Amino acid sequence: MSMPTDYSEFQDSLLKQNPPSDWPEGLQALWFDAKDDWESSHNIAQDMHNRLGSWIHAYLHRKEGDEFNAGYWYRQAGKPFSKLTLADELQEIVEFVLLS
Repeated sequence: MSMPTDYSEFQDSLLKQNPPSDWPEGLQALWFDAKDDWESSHNIAQDMHNRLGSWIHAYLHRKEGDEFNAGYWYRQAGKPFSKLTLADELQEIVEFVLLS
């Protein structure tokens, strides 16, 4: 499966058992989160030592309710603490990755 071109195609990919191995690790992390596999998503994000990894990491900690830890990771990502719904932030990050 090739890279999705938009969020709708990303959502369609969730019918698969695993994300394609040739996808960027950020997109794979988001895929696992969208499949309710927080742990796998977090494992990938914490090994991404860049702003995108920090943003995903922030989103994941916000999702688990750890606002203090999320705040740290948003700062590392250079992003304000998100006020979006979790679903909207997931879409925002996915679309950012797809446009990068």
